[in-house]
Amino acid sequence: MSGDDEAYEGGGEAVDGYGGAEAGAYGSEERTFAALPPTQGSAFARTWWGRAWLKALEDSALDGQQLKAGRRHARAGAVGAVSVRPGRITALVKDRDGTAYRADVLVREFAEEEWERLLDLAVDSAGHIAALLDREMPPHLVEDAAEAGLDLLPGIGDLEPECTCEAWDHCPHTSALCYQVARLLDEDPFVLLLMRGRGERAVLDELQARSARRASAPSQGGVPEAADAVGADGFPGVSAAEAYAARDILPPLPAPPVAPAVPGEPPSLDTETDPEPGVDPTALEFLARDAAVRARRMLGAAAGGAAAGGDARAVLGVGPLTRAQDAVRLAAGFPESWIATRLATGSGRSRAELDLATRAWRVGGAEALAVLEEEWTPDAEALARAAARLAEAWEDGERPVLRRGAGARWTVVGAEAQLRLGADGRWWPYRKAGARWSPAGPADRDPAAALAVALAPAAGPAEAGSGARAYGTAGATRTADADRTADADRTASADVPSGGGR
Repeated sequence: MSGDDEAYEGGGEAVDGYGGAEAGAYGSEERTFAALPPTQGSAFARTWWGRAWLKALEDSALDGQQLKAGRRHARAGAVGAVSVRPGRITALVKDRDGTAYRADVLVREFAEEEWERLLDLAVDSAGHIAALLDREMPPHLVEDAAEAGLDLLPGIGDLEPECTCEAWDHCPHTSALCYQVARLLDEDPFVLLLMRGRGERAVLDELQARSARRASAPSQGGVPEAADAVGADGFPGVSAAEAYAARDILPPLPAPPVAPAVPGEPPSLDTETDPEPGVDPTALEFLARDAAVRARRMLGAAAGGAAAGGDARAVLGVGPLTRAQDAVRLAAGFPESWIATRLATGSGRSRAELDLATRAWRVGGAEALAVLEEEWTPDAEALARAAARLAEAWEDGERPVLRRGAGARWTVVGAEAQLRLGADGRWWPYRKAGARWSPAGPADRDPAAALAVALAPAAGPAEAGSGARAYGTAGATRTADADRTADADRTASADVPSGGGR
């Protein structure tokens, strides 16, 4: 190892996971990302900006074999900790014989005047800032920047390689570094902004300062004060700009209410008074218990309390349900058999069909149920995207033979496994059980990982291991996670209502 390599290996602050260390003024900022584990059967970039990064690499490199070797290095975990700083990314990359090379890729930093223009564009839209905070690269910001003469994403020739192997073009080591950085960009687009010259904290601080200055400008320009402002409904109100500017001086919100340890018990309807014709007291008690369980979960989700019942997106974000969907939701809580029978009858399903529907609901809610029970035919554009996604999901020699059936379903030739494409672009794993196709696990953006879920459990322990390696180890992990989730759901269902039906 050269002196430069030793200096690099000893320098910087190692940081685990996707976090990073930032320091000092703009030019001295640096983040160091821990080495990522080996991966198989999965595309390196899931996001559009990650794919744009790889397109710049693949369009610039002159030797496709060097790129292919770089992909193998990256998949094998041969790329060490990655240092990202303005204008440069660096890592040690090992060959198969253990020889380590220092690989650098240079990216042009933005000048101060260019950063001023970019920040002005970003602050023009609250959506740009919200997207960045959600770890997404807003496409309109990239388009607006390009119109202003700023290429935020690299293009052909923008990724300049340097490596101690002394190759003059992208070698396996700089290629492996770029493929690994695509995975980092997927998780955090601020990595790209740091390459261009400024880190996350500096960017957000500057955006906040500019937003505050813009919010305070209207009152100085003769715009009516908030007390005189009138909204579209005719009632006085406060402008959004003023409310945002005052956020740091307002008193904090009161603490949210604490969710009870267990759902409340509804009143008993077993009284001496006869019910009205058509009213089933047992069914009402069942629905009242269900309402209490959901109310507790909503309160826990709104307060951010995982122990109280979970995820706000899962509890609050399902939207209105049809009668058939709500019957499946109720049945997914493991009610008594006679209740499930009533729910099946009321929703126009047989018990076997309801059992299959509840399995889908437990792995993905209403979206998974739609994939099970509804067929949709993608248009030509969606089919082209699906074909491209399937083509890039596996390395040469690892790709399974898939036969497209009706709608958006692809079956593995020679195996009882199937992929179904949802309307949102996610892939759902299915496995054949008897004469029916059954959901095998949750959806995944990566078809290789989804297919591994469908294939691995169907074989014996030794074969399942080899199947997961062939089709993507991420899927095997997700299978175990899905099983644990199902066990947790069964435990949580102890407080799900157990009487009546709709």
